[in-house]
Amino acid sequence: MDSGQVVTPPYVAGPLRLLPFPGLMLAPHRVGDPSTGRAFARPYRGVAARLVRWQTRGLVRRDRDPALYLHEYTAGGMTIRGLVGALDVSRRATRAEDRAVLPHEGIHPAQADDLADRMSEMGLNPAPILLVHSGTPRLRELTGGVLEAAPDHQFTDRSEQQHRIWAIREPAVLADVADELRHTRALIADGHHRYAAYLRLQRREPGGPCDQGLAMLVDQTATPLFLGPIHRSLAGTSLDDVRSAAESLGMRCTTRSQPEAVAALGPSTLAATDGTEWVVVDLAVPPDRAAVELLHRQLVPALPHGPSSIGYHHTVDDALANAHPRSSIAVLMPAPAVDLVQRIAEADRLLPEKATSFQPKPSLGVLIRSLRDEPAAPS
Repeated sequence: MDSGQVVTPPYVAGPLRLLPFPGLMLAPHRVGDPSTGRAFARPYRGVAARLVRWQTRGLVRRDRDPALYLHEYTAGGMTIRGLVGALDVSRRATRAEDRAVLPHEGIHPAQADDLADRMSEMGLNPAPILLVHSGTPRLRELTGGVLEAAPDHQFTDRSEQQHRIWAIREPAVLADVADELRHTRALIADGHHRYAAYLRLQRREPGGPCDQGLAMLVDQTATPLFLGPIHRSLAGTSLDDVRSAAESLGMRCTTRSQPEAVAALGPSTLAATDGTEWVVVDLAVPPDRAAVELLHRQLVPALPHGPSSIGYHHTVDDALANAHPRSSIAVLMPAPAVDLVQRIAEADRLLPEKATSFQPKPSLGVLIRSLRDEPAAPS
């Protein structure tokens, strides 16, 4: 298989199960510290021992009893709240209606294999993947009841994220939460390759801790993540190429000033520039499609020259820094709506690579799951 090929990861079968696990938590002053990432770096086989040493120094807290965690974090004025647990990945869906977790982007198999190898060597799920869903009124009532108690942990990390964590261990509450999640279909917001790595580990070592993978399930109705665009730069392409491609496809392409082009961005329009001149392309996007799909599946293939490479940028400034009249254009993208992404995933379609940017993400080190000292959950 071509190492650059993008494929659909397998689907986990419902009912969706988010199980208690004994959490590991870094000390608050280590969470959000850029140097913390080095704790999970090579050699990966030494990571677990490294964390044990940190534990003896008081830098890692280890829960003795399993719990489902309610994690609330605030960053940039946005507060996100979700349930963190061990996601059951032991069953595969063979029918579309049986799917419990919905990816919306493809994965590179080699990258997923590498992540699976790393987690196996570390003996850890170092961070939860992010899932979003629309919680039931009863689930919001249950989490609201948890919020009424004082948090088990509360701190501000080195990146200024504020965290509150509640450990849920009451059997009745856990049972009620499990009942409310049974029919949930969760959309992957962040962590497609880690999700695929979970499935690879489960295939390698079924029947044990690898039957689950660490996940955070966010109620997008109650505390929604912000969905932003990821802009593009197309090397080896000019604005004349864009005009030619748009004309061949019957798309409207008009020259605008920079303020007009940026203001014209919308669900069916994108703006492109070579750093000097600007154009707006009306993609005429159908209701069940996203602009990023038409860019990659219609406009880019129709370009008479290039692109020799495509760059991905989370900010407008980064994209514009890659625009040059003789070598590259920047393409500013609109963000797709969350419900559109959900519908696309429900329809068993994948968006192009790096189509979405869900923000903010929690800092590394708040909740970690060990694969070595955790008993397998009952089936």
